[in-house]
Amino acid sequence: MDRIDKLLASEEYRSELEKTVCAEKDRIYCLHGLEHLTDVARIAYIISLEERLNIKKDIIYAAALLHDIGRGRQYKDGTPHQKAAIELAKKLLPECGYNNNEILKISDAIDTHRHGETKNLLGSVLQKADNMSRLCFNCKARDSCKWAADEMNMTIKI
Repeated sequence: MDRIDKLLASEEYRSELEKTVCAEKDRIYCLHGLEHLTDVARIAYIISLEERLNIKKDIIYAAALLHDIGRGRQYKDGTPHQKAAIELAKKLLPECGYNNNEILKISDAIDTHRHGETKNLLGSVLQKADNMSRLCFNCKARDSCKWAADEMNMTIKI
């Protein structure tokens, strides 16, 4: 996964990730650091394998590793994190060897990973994996969380 290694080694990617981690250092709710991003990537890849979706592994990982990378900017100036993440993706992914079609697919998935209508299969998988990565059933802050009860992940899905 050469292209993913390039993404993770990017100084700009690491800087944006650090901004998110610093902004969330006192956060009691779900965090959006590298652990969350890799959890989403692994869950999405498992979904793809189990459902025989034939989505390339490094496309899944790129989308997952970038989907929340704009959180630091959101905390700083209010820019929706998916919009900031798409801007960063469009800058970094060509440097890592992704072509225009792959970048569009990844950007669409990032754009709809929260509650939007997904534009492609990757977006659907990313949205599902992002939700499954949350361990609401074990969260000490669950009672004050902004998520509605029916949105919370209250079981381990197998």
